[in-house]
Parts: sequence; C-alpha cells; structure tokens
Amino acid sequence: MKSMKITALTAISFAAALTLAACGGGGGGGNSGSNSGSSSNSGGTSSSGGTSSSGSQTVTGTQTTPQYAANTAQLAMFNQVNAYRQQCGFPAVQENTVLDQAAQAHAMYLGLNSVVSDTETSGQQGFTGVTYLDRAVHFGFPSGAIGGGVSANYYTTSTLTETEYGQNLMYAWIAGVYHAPVLLTPVTTMGVGEYETAISGFPAAWGSLSLLNPSMQQITTSAPLTFPCQGTTGVPYKETAESPTPPNTSGAFGTPVVVMGNATDTIVLQTGTMTDPSGNVINLQLLDSANDPNKLIQPYEAVAYPATPLAPNTTYTVNVTGTVNGNTFTKPPFTFTTGNMVG
Repeated sequence: MKSMKITALTAISFAAALTLAACGGGGGGGNSGSNSGSSSNSGGTSSSGGTSSSGSQTVTGTQTTPQYAANTAQLAMFNQVNAYRQQCGFPAVQENTVLDQAAQAHAMYLGLNSVVSDTETSGQQGFTGVTYLDRAVHFGFPSGAIGGGVSANYYTTSTLTETEYGQNLMYAWIAGVYHAPVLLTPVTTMGVGEYETAISGFPAAWGSLSLLNPSMQQITTSAPLTFPCQGTTGVPYKETAESPTPPNTSGAFGTPVVVMGNATDTIVLQTGTMTDPSGNVINLQLLDSANDPNKLIQPYEAVAYPATPLAPNTTYTVNVTGTVNGNTFTKPPFTFTTGNMVG
C-alpha cells in the first residue's frame, strides 16, 4: 500500500546543543492525514548559535568506508544521504561510530516512548541526553561539535524490506523545508540509528541521524549550492506534514529548493520560481534566517518552496536569485524531476 507521512523533526546544534524535533527545522511531533496504509512521523527541529569551532578536537570512530550491515535501514539511509549530497556538489559524509551510538540510542528512545522528538526527557526510558550534541558527547564525541540532526517514525500495513524503511524515512526528511537543510549541513561525519517496534499491530521504524563535527567544511568558492540541482531526479513531489509548519502553507506543500553557502556566509533570497512543462509559473515561498518565524534556518542557508504540492514524475525549471554577504547572486536556471514518492 502507498506510504504516508505524519510528521518529521529536525534539529541543528552549533557549538552548543540545538534542540528541535525531527520534522525538519523545528517543533514537536504531529500527525498528518491520509487514508493510506502507511505513515511517517517525524519530530521537530532545533538550532543554536555557533557556526564554527577550533577543529582541533580529536574525533574518533570515523570510518573510511561504511560498516553498516548489508540490506539494513541504516545502510540505506547512509547511502541516500550521500547520493543526495554528492549529486549536487556537497561534501560526502563518513560514518562515525560514536555518532552511530548516539543516533541509535535516540532512535531507541523514540520507539520505547512512542514519541517523535529531537529532544529527550530525563527519566524516560532510554534517556542518554537532551539534545543531539548532548547525546553525542555522552558517547564520547567532542563537546564543541557543530551540526544537527533529524528524527522520524515510519509505519505501514505493507510488508517492506529494511532498505525500504530507510528510504521512506529519507523521503520524509528531504521533502521538508526545515529537514532538508540539515541533511546538507557542511559537516563530514554522520551517525545513523534505526529501531523497530509496532503501532496498532503494524511494523514501525524509528530513525535518527546525527550530522556533527568540530568544524564545518567550505563547500563553494562562488555562488551557493542548491538541492535539487541540475539533473536531479526522483525526489518526493510533496511533503504531507512538517513540524513546525513552514510559513504560508496549509496542509501538503511541494519539493523545497535548499540554497546553501559556507558557514561564514549570510544568504538572503530575493526571487524564486518553478515552471512546469506547460509553462505555468509557480511563485515560491522564500525563507531565510531573517524572515523565518521559527528561527531554525541558519544564516548560511535558505529555502525556496512551493506552498502547494508539485506533480509526480514531472520536470520543473527553477530560477532563484538573492544575495550572499550583500553581493547579488543569480543561479543559472536548472531543472529537476520529481518521482512518485511522498515525504
């Protein structure tokens, strides 16, 4: 049966812990409605102040090749993050086993307590730390790390493989206005966690990613990078719900375009459109750190998104303009193609 999404949460932490829920940028959990036999649930998003670190702290546990077992949800999530990042010029992430422990512990916390949240509450089953950074430090990661994390729940009445569970969790995140930027954060170490329970007698997967490092990597020497970018295919065509709700949306919305600069940049969007194959122009909502009511978008990133769903299996042309540190940039028009997946 077709999968459906309830909510997703996203959190970012910078030099100090950032705390939000797993739904891409803010808030707490939530439900979104469809009558299909499957559902995803993701929490909120958080962020904190710093955007740099000395980088001198020792990071242990980083693997040159991923060590996740074959055909697992963890491997599927890890590979999909890098597929998204590398096709648009973002640096690949490497598995870090310390962050794996933190992400796995949080995924278990979510499942044990049947909650989707970026944060944990002391005294609850499986508690290992309030924020993504707290949990990483608990397992031995440097305390000055910066970056973020996302969490989500996915359940279905259908029989899915572990790989499919991982892919559906990823669709929930990449389709989120607040979640997608976290997946593209310019750090290079990540941990992955997944824990399974049942909801109303049906299988349920609880997932969490931690993207943290003592420093951020420079990702561009000219204009900001985007995701999607020229030639990207198979991205979800809509997000059914996100917590917090992106501004100027009511219900499902369309594929977001993330605009990402370096950690020291300040990005402001000025215009954004998508054009469908028939020539219909969609004016995009423009979200950056200056106008984000939820204060989750960081200065070095911005998001342009349609307030209503796009069409599946359709190619769109994107135009975005803005400023980086006060200097005008214009991205050359590019095309991307949706799949039939729902976030």
